[in-house]
Parts: sequence; structure tokens; C-alpha cells
Amino acid sequence: MFITPAFASAAPAEPNTLMSFLPMIVIFVIFWFLMIRPQQKKAKEHQAMLSALVKGDEVTTSGGLVGRIAKLSDQFVTLEVADGVEIVIQRAAIGQRLEKGTLKSNK
Repeated sequence: MFITPAFASAAPAEPNTLMSFLPMIVIFVIFWFLMIRPQQKKAKEHQAMLSALVKGDEVTTSGGLVGRIAKLSDQFVTLEVADGVEIVIQRAAIGQRLEKGTLKSNK
């Protein structure tokens, strides 16, 4: 009566392998442009900043210390954090370079 007879149909077609990997490829491309590429750009900028440091620059460390560069070497930097107080830190621990005169305005 109300039940329609079931007819045998052809076997389902095999999905295209490219179409099955397409969502993963699209997700990877989006991930690349939103996560990996900006991090690489920021790392290059940080390396350029570290290589451009000179004696007398005012910097902040990644730990939050603020000081003036007294000595530089390949791996280490000596920071003057107060009059006569110097500390030695790794060059990679410098977070950013400050504008000239920043330390004078804070004292």
C-alpha cells in the first residue's frame, strides 16, 4: 500500500582521493597563514633587532628588567640597571629596544 518497493541500485562510486584530502589541505593552508607565517616573521624581526644592538641602547628583558647596555658579546649582554649595578644576561633574553631617553624620564 504505502510502502514503496526497494529497487537495487548501482554500487556507490569511489570517492576521489584528492577530494578526500582537500579539507586537510585547506586547513593546513589556513593554519600556515594564521599561525606559522606570523611567528616566523616575528622571529626574524627579533633576530634583526638583537644583531643591531649597540653599547648604550636602552632595552627591556623578557623578564621585565630595564637597563642600558654596558658591554656586548656574541652570547651575553651586560646591562646597567642602576648607577654602578651591572648584570649579565643572555643576548636572547632581550625583549625589545626602547627609545633613547626612556630611562631618564622614569627616574
